Amino acid sequence: MTKRIIVIGGYGNFGSFISRNLAAVPDLQVIVAGRSREKAEAFAAEIGAECIAFDINNDLAVALQTTRPDIVIHTSGPFQSQDYSVARACIDFGCHYIDLADGRDFVTGIGALDKQASERGVLVVSGASSVPCLTSALLDAYLPIFGALEEVDYGITTAQRTGRGLATTAAILGYTGKPFQTLIDGEMRTVFGWQDIHFRKYREIGRRLLGNCDVPDLSLFPNRYQDLRTLRFYAGLELPFVHFTLWLLSWLVRAGIVRHLDKHAAFMLRLSNLFDFLGSSTSAFHMCMKGQNQDGHQKEITFEIIARSGDGPYIPCMPSILLVNKLADEELHQTGAVPCMGLITLDEYLSALEPLDIEWTEC
Repeated sequence: MTKRIIVIGGYGNFGSFISRNLAAVPDLQVIVAGRSREKAEAFAAEIGAECIAFDINNDLAVALQTTRPDIVIHTSGPFQSQDYSVARACIDFGCHYIDLADGRDFVTGIGALDKQASERGVLVVSGASSVPCLTSALLDAYLPIFGALEEVDYGITTAQRTGRGLATTAAILGYTGKPFQTLIDGEMRTVFGWQDIHFRKYREIGRRLLGNCDVPDLSLFPNRYQDLRTLRFYAGLELPFVHFTLWLLSWLVRAGIVRHLDKHAAFMLRLSNLFDFLGSSTSAFHMCMKGQNQDGHQKEITFEIIARSGDGPYIPCMPSILLVNKLADEELHQTGAVPCMGLITLDEYLSALEPLDIEWTEC
């Protein structure tokens, strides 16, 4: 039986990749959705999908009644400034909901909808993205090796010549220079976005600058992995002077001289794009796990991903694609509202990445 899938933001950076992949699956009917009818129609025609134009803030309930979806994928961020109105509308209609949110409060708070989703018999998943889906899948896979997993240090460095959407830029600027808490030496301590700047050397691409990044993991993982004493997540930009400029701006925000950088996201994105000719299309991810093995000896494992050819941004798209296929094939029967942890295994995630110019190593 054909399942109908609405992809909100279905012609955007992430949404277009998701729409194109799902449109190629038999028995899935993709509906490309967004505010621009012209863009939705053009992309839908290209991939053989349906389309609909609407504003999620005003027309969502009517759009759901018109299109009758089985699953809705919400890709239109930034989620830091949104509420759960889209998820609630999906629950009311009776369809499953998946989003690519990376906003810490948004993802960790999705459990507020658990009772309503369970009563309607639908699954609501928030954070179907690199964090916390890929990162928790990695920890779940390696956890049996450790008697006690005590420290996790990990981060993402993005290539200059990859598609950077306005929503992603606004999300980054939204926490730059702002305080947030992370687990350090057994206590939740305050750090500041894009600060604690440092270099990390990656294989193949060399040294990249990294700084503090606020993600849902920082709230979710201390409860999920009880032996953790330190949890640090970082993000970085390929070009050192671009990263360094954002670091300087973070101090202006921290000092209260500038209140909200995200209001200038469109301008800063255009400015950053001017330097694409200086960069590459290779991104990277690392996760360093430390603790004690089952025999009580110190153990350290580093997992690293290198994404070439501009394929890095497709990594956060994979969870929604995998979840839709699981729901369509009736392999996933869970209901309720949850962050995207424990729903996709590391093997499933990495298998989905194999067609791309992406490779991974463990040492």
